[in-house]
Amino acid sequence: MTKNVYLITLFSLVLTGVYAQQWTKLSTEAYPGKQDDITFIDDQTGWYINGYGKVYQTKNGGTTWNKLFESKGSFFRAIAFTDSLTGYMGTVGTDYFPNVQDTIPLYKTIDGGKTWKAVAYKGPYVKGICAIDVVKEEFINHGKLDVKYHIYAVGRVGSPSGLIVSHDSGATWQSYDLTSYGKMFFDIKMFDKKNGIACSASNADISQSNALILKTNDGGLTWKKVYQSNRPYETTWKVSFPSAKVGYVTIQSYNPDPAVTQQRIAKTTDGGETWVELDLVQDNRAREFGIGFISEQVGFVGTVTSGYQTEDGGKTWKPINLGRACNKIRIYQDKSKTWGYAIGVDVLKLTY
Repeated sequence: MTKNVYLITLFSLVLTGVYAQQWTKLSTEAYPGKQDDITFIDDQTGWYINGYGKVYQTKNGGTTWNKLFESKGSFFRAIAFTDSLTGYMGTVGTDYFPNVQDTIPLYKTIDGGKTWKAVAYKGPYVKGICAIDVVKEEFINHGKLDVKYHIYAVGRVGSPSGLIVSHDSGATWQSYDLTSYGKMFFDIKMFDKKNGIACSASNADISQSNALILKTNDGGLTWKKVYQSNRPYETTWKVSFPSAKVGYVTIQSYNPDPAVTQQRIAKTTDGGETWVELDLVQDNRAREFGIGFISEQVGFVGTVTSGYQTEDGGKTWKPINLGRACNKIRIYQDKSKTWGYAIGVDVLKLTY
């Protein structure tokens, strides 16, 4: 390689972030286990939640955090905001984790997270929520360009599975029983108001469960199987689509056999219609949680022990520090920069 070619290649790698990525641990209140979700509406304002029923907010990009709200007996699992005041928060529900009494699956705030009220919905009872996704739709309203939000909340770990959805920016809600499609729902990614992907499991009994990925083309009313593993003790967990065609899903293995060491992820290159398995690492301690990709090639996976990074679309991986039990990785991009956050036992920030 000539010197000029080397310099051009190096400059290209810097631009794509391969050499410029850095995860930094933020100063947050200590928590003994896995915290589940974090969300931002811009590069400064964000919120995170945990199983102690606490909501924290930052207004300076994660440098400092303030506790806004606490509900003892609640296990907050998922959070999303549509603007600085309006947000939604899901609870895991009762009969799964100890000391949880909150039976309300979904809450709404209109004051930036200071207060929360239960979301009223029509349809079957949904016991718990593990993920919330929001689709922003522009439309013509009386001759003016307007915006509406489609909000999807799915759950739950441990079963039963259900969906609560709003197509009018949270004004009204409808629930659906999803148990005929998958026994647990862990994450959802909607490409638009009709088409999307869900992470699921084939059986509520983990010893009989396979990892399951489902696809919808009617806004979550019905789902079709697009991937199922052939091994017991497996579920999916989280999903990341860095582009319309390329996406990744973490596969969790709970196999008690210490000889079963291979951890895998699933990858699609056709928008979720078909999936292939890729090896992550041979380590039975590295059960997978969160996943987030900056581009089709560069991404991260969180595990019980720490994290892994790929720069070649999942072909190879190297260990990185994402803290223990990194459950959710959020990547944000605008025209000028990319940034992100990862939450587990700790909260970390990705900077370029």
